[in-house]
This record gives sequence, C-alpha cells and structure tokens, in this order.
Amino acid sequence: MGVHWKILCFLMLLLHKSSQQEVFNDKNTLNLPANDKIGWMETLDDDKLISTLTIPGTHDALALYGGPFAKCQAWSLEDQLKAGIRYFDLRVSGIELIIMHGWIYQGTSLSKVLATVKTFLTQFRTEVVLLRVKPVFLMKKKVQDLVEKIIRNDIWISEHSWVKESIPKIGEVRGKIVFVQKNTFKLGIKLFETDKKGDHEVTKVKDKEKKITQHLNEAADQCKTGSALSLSYSSGTSLGTWKLVFLLPKKLAKEINPWLYGHLKTELGKKPKPCFGIIAMDFPGIDLIQMVIKFKKAT
Repeated sequence: MGVHWKILCFLMLLLHKSSQQEVFNDKNTLNLPANDKIGWMETLDDDKLISTLTIPGTHDALALYGGPFAKCQAWSLEDQLKAGIRYFDLRVSGIELIIMHGWIYQGTSLSKVLATVKTFLTQFRTEVVLLRVKPVFLMKKKVQDLVEKIIRNDIWISEHSWVKESIPKIGEVRGKIVFVQKNTFKLGIKLFETDKKGDHEVTKVKDKEKKITQHLNEAADQCKTGSALSLSYSSGTSLGTWKLVFLLPKKLAKEINPWLYGHLKTELGKKPKPCFGIIAMDFPGIDLIQMVIKFKKAT
C-alpha cells in the first residue's frame, strides 16, 4: 500500500508540474514545445500597421551578466528570437558599440547583435525585429554616427533596415530590422511610452500591478489610433528605493509574470480583443510570450 501511495503522489506531482504555466524563466537553456511556430508573424495582415499589434519584448534584452543587481534575462539573443521575442531594448556604448547594463559590459556588441538578427531574418523572412538603441556611457554621443556607419557599410543591413520615422505596414518590413528612437538616438520610429519617470522603481508588487494595468490601458487607447507604437514595461527593481535589494529584477519578475499572464488572459477574452503595442518583460517564460502573441489576431 505504501508503494502504491508513493506512485500516486509521484503521478500527482507530474500532473501538477505539467499543468503549471511557464511564465517565468531563469534557465539559460531554451526548450521549445514541439508545436511551437517560430515564425509567428507569418499570418499577420500585410496591410496592418505595426503600431496596431501586440508584440512581446524584453527590457534590457542582453543583460545576462552582473548578478542579481543587473541580470534581467536568461536566454541568449538567438534563443529569445526563437522563443518569439520581437522587440529588444539595447543599451549601447560609443566604445565599439558594446552592450552595457549600467557599468557592466554584457560580453557582446551591436555589431554581433545585428549579425545574429541578420541570420535569423534570413531564415525567417516573415518576421520583423524591432531594435531600440539607447546610447549609454562612455562616449554615448558617438553611438548614432557609428550605427549609421554600420548601416552604410553593410549592404544587407542597409537594404533590410527601416530607419524612417513613419510607421510602416507589416508588409513593408517583413524580413527587416525596424530601428526605434530613444532620446539622443534619432533613427527609426518614435514610441508612445506609457512608463513615466520613476515607474521602474518598485517597493510593492501590488502597486506595480496597478501601474502595469494603467499603462496597458493607455497603450490600448493609443493602439486604436495607430499613430504611434506603444511601449509598456512589466519590469522593475527596488534598487534606489527604501526597499533596497528586496525586489531586484529576477525576484520581481517571478511575482509579476504570473500576474501578467492572468491579466492578459482576461483581456484576451474581450471582444474585440485589444492591442497593447510592445510589452517589454524581464525573464519571460514561453507561455507568457505565447500569451502576448495570441493578441496578434486583435481586430
């Protein structure tokens, strides 16, 4: 009887694990479901403006190093692309266009990022990849000139990049990189940012949930006009607040991501489905990314 009971408990544990949603991920190995479709943008209407879509993105997309204070993601750029992420927030220094998070070098450069994206888009030509370049120290005033030089000198990148301010239709940018403006970086489309100064500072998870809800509502209103692509963040940190190190990016994401999944699931049931623009996340799991992608058929 004891053996039977142990077997039953084991089966129940397996069932519980299989029923859990993978909304948070801090493992560096990507395990895609067998039925996962990497080229998820294939079915999008070519005539749709990209500002009328809901797009999964990552905040500080290549912040893979620096411990709990700096690390915001677990997957490499290549794996994030395969997992469905289509917007990448990059902090780029004027020194060799290296990728940074704060003072921490992230072991790669924008040139390597572009090479990886080029490989991906050559294989998955229905997809669109949005890159937001935020110039950071040192020599951040050099960033735009260096990026423009790369675009001029690389025929593929020159032919497969959208650097205009106007919002393109999907059909205009399939297989291309869409650059996004950020303050001193003036290449690409402008964003309607829902986050205000200081919104990334978090002392209470519930307060962050309320802010995300508010931001997504603002994004949904903006999406109806299609005049600009919205950007909202689910990420945050307690660093710099009285909470100090008690809600660093990973810990916050572990609590926020399940809530965000549930919130989006509720929103998905509305008719017509809303659109939210870009949702930039920390440590998203496959199921959370797929939940964002499900809004692609919003009308």
